[in-house]
Amino acid sequence: MSKRTPGLQKRGKNGIWYIDKRIKGYGRLYESTGTSELEEAERYLTHRLQELREQIQFGARAQRTFRQAATKYLEENLHKRSIDRDAQSLKIIDKFIGVKPLNLVHQETLKEFISFRQKQGVKSGTVNRDLAVVRRILNLAARLWCDDKGRPWLDTPPLIQFVKWNDARKAYPMGWDEQERLFSELPDHLREMALFKVNTGAREQEVCSLLWEWEFDLPELGKCVFVIPEDLVKNGEDRLIVLNSCARSVIDRQRGKNSEYVFTFNGHPVDRINTKAWRRAREVSDLPLVRVHDLKHTFGRRLRAAGVGLETRKVLLGHKNNQITTHYSAVEISELVDAVEKVSVKNTSTPTLTLLRSQNSRKIHAIGRGTRRKLSTAL
Repeated sequence: MSKRTPGLQKRGKNGIWYIDKRIKGYGRLYESTGTSELEEAERYLTHRLQELREQIQFGARAQRTFRQAATKYLEENLHKRSIDRDAQSLKIIDKFIGVKPLNLVHQETLKEFISFRQKQGVKSGTVNRDLAVVRRILNLAARLWCDDKGRPWLDTPPLIQFVKWNDARKAYPMGWDEQERLFSELPDHLREMALFKVNTGAREQEVCSLLWEWEFDLPELGKCVFVIPEDLVKNGEDRLIVLNSCARSVIDRQRGKNSEYVFTFNGHPVDRINTKAWRRAREVSDLPLVRVHDLKHTFGRRLRAAGVGLETRKVLLGHKNNQITTHYSAVEISELVDAVEKVSVKNTSTPTLTLLRSQNSRKIHAIGRGTRRKLSTAL
């Protein structure tokens, strides 16, 4: 019976060999060899020990793993709005490249991760979002992070290419009849949130996290607006939410239910609109393609059909415009209110918007005020 190599232990269902060894002048070395073959694991252990000896004796640059870099990235970016989403990405990625040295993380070593996500049925946009985090970490390791002798963690960041699967889901703006069918199947609290969303263009999380303290009265206009702080908005700018008569009615019906959150269910804030109840209503109303985000697309398309200009639509949709929303004048806000009032459900002058969808191509056309024109995919 062969003697077990000191510092190597076989673990897990796949029998992967792990290094677990105390090294004088360095501390504990604990990492996966990435193989279930003993000879290959022994060669890897010898290689790592040689690297550490050079580092300890001759001051060679420490070989850091992607996991170490990912940990540093998360610790330094706790303030980032999307840090939770980044952490989710890195948790999945860690299973594939976590123990790899930074200089061995490149397009080829990411192929297994990409293939795994594709087999899961994950959209290419989501995978590219994950890869963007890897890109960012490698760039920081090469351009910002250095050891105590000023040497970067990584010499040169590799080129990481995004995937192109042509699987992006097209926007599905709803017609008035479709909206009525869908909303009639929703429970009361989700119906109110959806009605507010389709009349303001707010994002799902903006609706779910809406607080009463963000409401501002405008006595000179006899109206109110909401201003969401920039650190909670996707584009990093204060988000102005302008209310038409329908959205104001929704807000008024929520008053007194909760002292902090605008939208609640049984006294508690709602985490998301995309629940089982939403998906059930979508199926029952025969609108399987409608996503929660399509309520925002619907708002934007209706604004355009009503003749609202591009710059005004960008403000109302919360697109980045390099303006400070809290510095809008009463006249400007009045113009914004007039614009959103054009797409209020209660406004009989709202232009008719009929959507024709080809069963084969899923192309979308609009007929408004008697004139047919093709809708572009972008707002």
